[in-house]
Amino acid sequence: MNQRRFDGRVAVVTGSGRGLGREYALLLASRGARVVVNDNGSALAGDGSDVGVAAQVVAEIRAAGGEAVACTESVATPEGGEAIVAAALDSWGRIDVLIHNAGNTRFDDFAEITTEAFRSVVDVHLLGAFHVTRTAFPHMVGAVYGRVVLTGSIGGLYTMPQTVGYAVAKSGMIGLNNLIAIEGAAHGVKSNIILPGAVTRMAEGLDVSQYPPMTPDMVAPVVGYLAHEDCAVTAEMYVAMAGRVARAFVSETRGAYRPDWTIDSVAENFGAIRDMAETFTFHPAENGFFEHMAKSFAMARGEQPG
Repeated sequence: MNQRRFDGRVAVVTGSGRGLGREYALLLASRGARVVVNDNGSALAGDGSDVGVAAQVVAEIRAAGGEAVACTESVATPEGGEAIVAAALDSWGRIDVLIHNAGNTRFDDFAEITTEAFRSVVDVHLLGAFHVTRTAFPHMVGAVYGRVVLTGSIGGLYTMPQTVGYAVAKSGMIGLNNLIAIEGAAHGVKSNIILPGAVTRMAEGLDVSQYPPMTPDMVAPVVGYLAHEDCAVTAEMYVAMAGRVARAFVSETRGAYRPDWTIDSVAENFGAIRDMAETFTFHPAENGFFEHMAKSFAMARGEQPG
């Protein structure tokens, strides 16, 4: 069986001092990648720091014969994003793989959450993703190669109570992923999202007593494949939870057409609008935006949308 390796590749893994990110870093390093272990060692809510967290993972990789350096900058600022990518460039002169895993969480009622609390989560997850990918992207384009793996969540698709910052950030990751995939397509840059499920410190406060085995090492191989040169897909989302791996995607009903609508006619046709007997799925990196428009225009012209 072919063992896919990362010899000669340089990977940056944000939030890789613990949990899922640590497993990603260890796996890629064990397959030959040179890894920037990025983690500022903050607490679950994002406050504080501990430089020893990243250093410990680097030590593990080196003890196993791999190559790694630590970077303790925060993804939450543009300067931090630049420094994280610079750690790869300064150490090895390139960046081939970027896995944005850094995250924090907090639980707040929507009626009571402050703007500061909201931003404290969005800044790490979503703006953090922007800061590191925006910095890495030109280097990948210049090399005509790159693999980006962003971390979304079923919390961004379906959401839980008291997680507005997390839900918004993870939903926003979908648009960023699509954009990187579309603009990177001509330059060998592919971007996908992992929707992981694992019991880590991010699960604090949840009752996990009835969960099946959900360890980070069960997710890592999926991320490893998405980060590998053999991975041909882009602008897609993959679930990895409790041993189940699946593709998630956005779909639409066929809908209904009228040359004019009123509130009442919307109400009268709402069943047809919601009818899932026929659905359309558009792929972002395969002209999905314009295919979507073409379907609507075909119905407006009285044609059968193909």
